[in-house]
Amino acid sequence: MLDLAPRPGELEAIETASRDELAFLQLERLRASLLRAYEHVPFYRRSFDDAGVHPADCRTLEDLRRFPFTTKADLRANYPFGMFAVPRERVVRIHASSGTTGLPTVVGYTRHDIDVWADVCARSIRAAGGRPGDVVHVAYGYGLFTGGLGAHYGAERLGCTVVPVSGGITERQARLIVDFRPDVIMVTPSYMLAIVDELVRQGVDPRGTSLKVGMFGAEPWSDEMRREIEERLDMHAVDLYGLSEIIGPGVACECVETKDGLHVWEDHFYPEVVDPASGEVLPDGERGELVFTSLTKEAMPMIRYRTRDLTRLLPGTARTMRRIEKVTGRSDDMLILRGVNVFPTQIEELILRTEGLSPHFQLVLARPGRLDELTVRVEARPDAAGADMRLRAEQLLERLVRDNIGVAVAVDVVEPDVLERSQGKAQRVLDLRET
Repeated sequence: MLDLAPRPGELEAIETASRDELAFLQLERLRASLLRAYEHVPFYRRSFDDAGVHPADCRTLEDLRRFPFTTKADLRANYPFGMFAVPRERVVRIHASSGTTGLPTVVGYTRHDIDVWADVCARSIRAAGGRPGDVVHVAYGYGLFTGGLGAHYGAERLGCTVVPVSGGITERQARLIVDFRPDVIMVTPSYMLAIVDELVRQGVDPRGTSLKVGMFGAEPWSDEMRREIEERLDMHAVDLYGLSEIIGPGVACECVETKDGLHVWEDHFYPEVVDPASGEVLPDGERGELVFTSLTKEAMPMIRYRTRDLTRLLPGTARTMRRIEKVTGRSDDMLILRGVNVFPTQIEELILRTEGLSPHFQLVLARPGRLDELTVRVEARPDAAGADMRLRAEQLLERLVRDNIGVAVAVDVVEPDVLERSQGKAQRVLDLRET
């Protein structure tokens, strides 16, 4: 793989500023964001008043922990525009979640917010190894989902050539990679694997494509998955983090020269990690739930938003800003099987350590009797021929899950190309239990 580390002078000054300089800027912006929320969003005025705090009480960054959390339920309770801090006429764009589990969560952006979003996405693409003039293939979905347009504006801001493919039509994705010769692809990791399979089907060697960098986000993925993608494509696989409630993609990104966790762009987003049960702020280095406060958003400031993503905060390496460890899962996606916490990424890591198994899998929850049972349904690799090899793979994976996670599961190895391919976020869990 190519050396894509930044050259002297390519970074913004704030990326290498001292922690003291960064903290001074953060406190200034934090105080302004708290005041904006309190003065212009009735929800925040009530929330702060009920908690007995006022924006003026924030005199240090540590004082932020005195302020109440914001949750997805709060956004839904104020649907559609109740969280906006500016008149609707100043909102130049609206995005929203799918709303598959209830009312969608709506987010709005002023012109200034769109500029900030483009800036942090451009910074992320550069951190991942992209450069002005590169061709960027954007396979995140466009529309109400923030992924496609966030990546698109960031790539344009950096000075790249954007191919706005969006998600789906996998045959066309593969053909355009061959024909347009992109340098960077931005897509979910699970859909990248579907594209790789399609390249192979078309007779194309994935390692021979023009791709230098893949920026993968929108779903948790493991380091085993990184190794799988980098080996199959001979390119850098870099983690990208974001969520629409905070701004969209570009909240944090790995740096290609280290790939050791995602540097949070702390000049715009202030991170905390809290105990998921008590809400107490945890010291850096301890794993818990990630919480974000926006520092520069105008249309919809977010104060202590509980992401439900599980990670820990670590010191900066390639940049001054702190890192978040690769997200291992979500507190609300966690499966509890006979008292044991199980995350899909844990299963994924073990699958990719098992000879003969592909990264395409699904976790099937059922309750045939009084207890829940979990079946890992996973595709065999095309070269894993024969019932004996598949039986050995089943037995090995069952043992790995039992020894590493501490729970008994069934494993069902199926033929290649049996499981439905995701064109966006992978749907890893199929819950067949009666409620």
